[in-house]
Amino acid sequence: MFRVSIDVGGTFTDLVAMDSEGKLINIKVPTTPRSPESGVLEALKEFLGSHSPKDIELMTHSTTITTNAILGQIDLELPKTALITTKGFRDILEIGRQKRPELYNLFFQRARPLVPRRRRYEIRERISSDGEELEPLCSDNLKEIMDEIRREGIRSVAVGLINAYANPKHEEEVKRALEEKCPETYVTASSEVSPEYREYERISTAVVNGALIPIVDTYMAKLLNMLRKLGISAPFYVMQSNGGLARPEDAIRRPATIVESGPASGVIASAFYGTLLGLGNVMSFDMGGTTAKAGAVRGGVPEVVSEYEVGGKVHRGRVVKESGYPVRFPFIDLAECSAGGGTIAWVDEGGALTVGPISAGAHPGPACYGMGNTEPTITDANLVLGRLNQRYLLGGRMKIYVDPAREALRAKICQPLGLDIVEASSSIVEIANSIMAKILRMVSVERGYDPRIFTLIAFGGAGPMHACALAEELGIPLIIVPVNPGLFSAMGLLVSDVAHSYLRAVMRTVDRASASDLEKVFRDLEDAGRRTLKEDGFATDAMVLVREFDARYVGQSYELTVPAPRPITEETLPQVVNQFHEKHRSVYGYSAKEEPVELVNVRLRAVGIMAKPTLRTYGKKSPDPPEGSIIEKRKVFFEDFDEHLETPVYARERLESGNKVEGPAIIEQYDATTVIYPDWRAQVDEFKNLRITRIRQEE
Repeated sequence: MFRVSIDVGGTFTDLVAMDSEGKLINIKVPTTPRSPESGVLEALKEFLGSHSPKDIELMTHSTTITTNAILGQIDLELPKTALITTKGFRDILEIGRQKRPELYNLFFQRARPLVPRRRRYEIRERISSDGEELEPLCSDNLKEIMDEIRREGIRSVAVGLINAYANPKHEEEVKRALEEKCPETYVTASSEVSPEYREYERISTAVVNGALIPIVDTYMAKLLNMLRKLGISAPFYVMQSNGGLARPEDAIRRPATIVESGPASGVIASAFYGTLLGLGNVMSFDMGGTTAKAGAVRGGVPEVVSEYEVGGKVHRGRVVKESGYPVRFPFIDLAECSAGGGTIAWVDEGGALTVGPISAGAHPGPACYGMGNTEPTITDANLVLGRLNQRYLLGGRMKIYVDPAREALRAKICQPLGLDIVEASSSIVEIANSIMAKILRMVSVERGYDPRIFTLIAFGGAGPMHACALAEELGIPLIIVPVNPGLFSAMGLLVSDVAHSYLRAVMRTVDRASASDLEKVFRDLEDAGRRTLKEDGFATDAMVLVREFDARYVGQSYELTVPAPRPITEETLPQVVNQFHEKHRSVYGYSAKEEPVELVNVRLRAVGIMAKPTLRTYGKKSPDPPEGSIIEKRKVFFEDFDEHLETPVYARERLESGNKVEGPAIIEQYDATTVIYPDWRAQVDEFKNLRITRIRQEE
């Protein structure tokens, strides 16, 4: 029986299947941006060419469809969406936080609201911040709005009333009326998707969710129908942005929770490997065809943030605040840059060589793919430098053309800058490495962590090519390249648990908070979590309920999340305060123990523990690679030596556990290429991962 995971990326769609004995099957096909389910179908058909649909016991999936829809991809146009809000708050989506993302850019324009002003309807009602009803919901007003919604042919409605986090009564009334009178319309209540104070972020989350529901509903319907036609009846789960799996119906109801599902999978896989290999702290480095991403895992736990800006502009690895659409939901914290294999290099008006942010994507792809692109990319530069196979990729399934890559570099980079082709290619790689090193620093140095205490797990089709250069720059002592680096994010889907996040706003200082009331809130959320996990098919002993508080000093604008004791009593509540002081000092460098602490939110993470696959292990053989493992030798340019070095090229599938490979070396496999720099050494461990270290460090 196989567990099958499918990760739809910007350039490739990856399928990984693992059986009960740890045997891996890897399939990689091009993504069809306008029809992402087509890539899923192609990968599944290839797998089912040699296996029965009944051999699949579990299916998991991650997708970029929600992000692509927000970014305006053709054939993913957002449906007509409306907002119903409290009278006087019609313009909240445009007012936002009144921050200027680019202070000195006179021409900067904020993202256009997902709901135009004419489809934002005001309703007379009012709830106080304490949850008291100050003005009842006006039924006549609501009837007029519903009539207008029907006339306009609106597909989805977001309901975001002021202070609904304190009392959702009016939102629930509006939602019930809409579901009764406008049954063809999707409805999202802000108190259901983000029951927090901060009306702008809460309403923005509801609007994003509402705009995405019809798209995700259609996509999931196509996908599930396709699985049925293929005869696949195994349980099916979707990855969320918090690193947990959810059923398709949960993803349809709350699509705002899956906007970063793909990138989250790679960090979860890194956390699993970190624990499996006893590595402690790890940094995940995922370089695919479109972007590169970095995340941090400390003590087996990925770093998480509570907010993300969907469709926002990325600047130096971080999404620029107020440049996109805020979504309040736990997200695995990632730093990202436009430095994937397909990222285009170009010369700006000032004559400077620039890499990104535009990508050649899956179509037409890098120039060397031979599909008509004439712009040079990072992949083209690596090819010209000898680091990539000069004839094919994907084990021979995808032909590579050197001449178009050379011509693109010559015409677009060499001639404008007066460089030879090796100088141009090497410069592109060095600029890309510099950009990617910044995102690794963001998840380590900027958080107060020394990168030298981390292990770098490099994956994605291009990640292992650049890992040695990045580790050298940051002083990282150990690199792990997993068995299937190009499909590692899909592997993360196989080792994830089902997870649901719950939240309740409390807004009380600790000295005014009732321990018994807080305990009741937690128990109510735990009951809801158990019910949901039971519906997911989990037994009680497979459920883990994690309690947390969002806390801050009174007057602060942002919170820190700290563990909550079980049970909450007058004796255990002071522990929360002490933990908050410690967390504040570790994050900001100081604590103010004389200041009162405010509890903002109660959080619960309900986790259904999935049985983890067993990875196959291998007995150690000789340190010397077996005869026939070197498939060729070629000249490869290494920037530190400023020359081409005769470099052996190894077939990874021929390497055995215990083998050592001295740099310089290239290790090729179906889904990725690993470049071992001079003065570095790779050793194959018992799981057939590559453990890459500096030779001088070992000695």
